[in-house]
Amino acid sequence: MRHEVRFSGFGGQGIILAAVILGRAAAIHDGKYAVQTQVYGPEARGGASMSAVVIDDDPILYPEVTEPDIYVIMSQEGFLKYGKGAPAGALMLVDAELVQDRPGCRYHEIPSTYEAKSTLKKVIVANIVMLGALVATTGVVSEAAIEKAVLDSVPKGTEDLNIRALKLGFDLGRRSMKDETA
Repeated sequence: MRHEVRFSGFGGQGIILAAVILGRAAAIHDGKYAVQTQVYGPEARGGASMSAVVIDDDPILYPEVTEPDIYVIMSQEGFLKYGKGAPAGALMLVDAELVQDRPGCRYHEIPSTYEAKSTLKKVIVANIVMLGALVATTGVVSEAAIEKAVLDSVPKGTEDLNIRALKLGFDLGRRSMKDETA
């Protein structure tokens, strides 16, 4: 099954790293095909940045995301630039603290930045919290694969913090799924 995932936020949030980790989880640890792309430019420090991943069980013939079915939006500007026009059939995860608008598609409010700051005392891992929530709400890759990919990708000495962030994200994602069905 093909999934097109679009990540957006502001420069410095680790949007590109999150997409790289997701692609690595799919391709290396889950045995799927994956292609990751990103937008560089003046957005790199503060403006809206975007990265995308195509994940498929079959070889990927066209590497660009054309119709995202999953969105991960971590800033208001990112929402306005890359998420506002999400189709009704898409699923969007929005950072509950940093995104004020809500989409017309199905969505989950994930307090990734708030929880990274308050629970883990490190806002820098908000992207990893959001990755955990993404995996818990969509199953786009397995939890074991994303955990291995995080460990492969983060700086030495930060593994424990990042795994705690990922597991916090799993919990937040599961909680949002329960809220949706309640």
